[in-house]
Amino acid sequence: MRLTFSIFFLLFVQTIVFAQKDYNVLDFGAKPDGKTLSTNSIQSAINAANKNGGGKVIFPKGQFLSGAILLKSNVELHLEKDATLLGVTDPKYYFKINRWKALIISDGHENIGITGEGTVDGQGRELALHIDSLFYAGKIDSARYNFVEMRPKYYLRPQLIEFVKCKNITVKDVTLKNAACWVQTHHECENIVIENVRTESDAYWNNDGIDIQDCKNVRISNCYVNSADDGICLKSHSADYLCENVLIENCTVRSSASAIKFGTRSHGGFKNVTIRNIKVFDTFRSAIAIESVDGGILEDVLIENVEAENTGNAIFIRLGKRHTEKTGNLKNVTLRNIKAQIAYERPDYNYDIRGPELPFFHNPFPSSITGIPGHPIENLTLENIEITFPGRGNKGLAHLPLWRLDAIPEKVKAYPEFSMFGELPAWGFYVRHVDGLSMKNIKFTLEKPDYRPAYVFDDVKNLDMEAISIVGDEKEKSIILKDTKNVKIDDEKGVFKL
Repeated sequence: MRLTFSIFFLLFVQTIVFAQKDYNVLDFGAKPDGKTLSTNSIQSAINAANKNGGGKVIFPKGQFLSGAILLKSNVELHLEKDATLLGVTDPKYYFKINRWKALIISDGHENIGITGEGTVDGQGRELALHIDSLFYAGKIDSARYNFVEMRPKYYLRPQLIEFVKCKNITVKDVTLKNAACWVQTHHECENIVIENVRTESDAYWNNDGIDIQDCKNVRISNCYVNSADDGICLKSHSADYLCENVLIENCTVRSSASAIKFGTRSHGGFKNVTIRNIKVFDTFRSAIAIESVDGGILEDVLIENVEAENTGNAIFIRLGKRHTEKTGNLKNVTLRNIKAQIAYERPDYNYDIRGPELPFFHNPFPSSITGIPGHPIENLTLENIEITFPGRGNKGLAHLPLWRLDAIPEKVKAYPEFSMFGELPAWGFYVRHVDGLSMKNIKFTLEKPDYRPAYVFDDVKNLDMEAISIVGDEKEKSIILKDTKNVKIDDEKGVFKL
């Protein structure tokens, strides 16, 4: 079974053209010494450019210390090479307009940009620790402190960029580093180009690299993301909006969570998304995580040409029902030309801020595709997939035998994660509650022996498997079928029904 996609991208291919007049921040009193607080001078330059019809606010060579600045319509912040916009580490100099605090903030503006070969450095660890100290000094109430994780809640820690309800956005060529929380967020925005941006943010927790929330007409290309949380993440916070018409291509991602992720917030949902030519490395959780768990839709998605090396999990696809009584959908998704190498040890070992350890013993996790009872994932195609698994599954460490498949919890309302079900009975792929799954030219390689079978299918209908290769696994039972209907497998050897 093959899917035909009709994905129509209303994306402009060139960046926004700004008015040509330049406004050098030095002319407004900003100091390039990295010590003098220049917030008011920078804001004055932005205000002048906006008042006079638009222009380019220039940051020349040097370090410019600043608190939160408001980016206004028709204004481009341009950081020249060796220029740094340096976030001040005192939280009193940050503010929010709509959602969260940030160093560069805009709400309801259009034709805005951040460009140049310079750097935005949030000094996030120092800033976050300053906020942390305020709690112990009695200046932050306990409701805003996470006692389990022993740190201030995420919304108290400023991002680098927060754009809300803006149109015509360009972020190009800059380096973004050291956020106290997420690096850059675009919320309910339209017409976004993020191009050739380097993100280096392993400064503190919740350092998502790029977050696109309920936006439409988005192009992210040629970006490098190194983040102490999810790398490139699509979210949907409102049932009235979608992430729609999104193209992500030619990017490299390293993440101490998941590299490319849909969710976890998924209230409205995702439609018409193409992701291609992605390299993933040293990633703790999933290289690709596709999640619809809050009642929204997730449909018409193409992910192709992904190479993942040293990752904890290759593919995680989940339909759930977490914060709502409404069940969404997850359908019409194609993954093709995917190559992944799964680590045995934790792949983010060299991170300063690593993903949290799991609280239970487990063997290496397989990829998984899971719907919920009565609400299957529909019309899914996997083609040209090659995954190398470490093996070394050990019954003495953890064991879920095939006769106990019904003991695997459904966890309909749980937070979606590739480890959410605990120990799983397959080393390659675990699939449950799916209607319409085509798997063609799938090659699994097992480096060391594993007691589990390669595939387990439970409550799967309309399964078509063609050109399935399993290397390094000599067990007779390699594909297990339970409560399956309309199954076609081109080679019946190693297939067992329970």
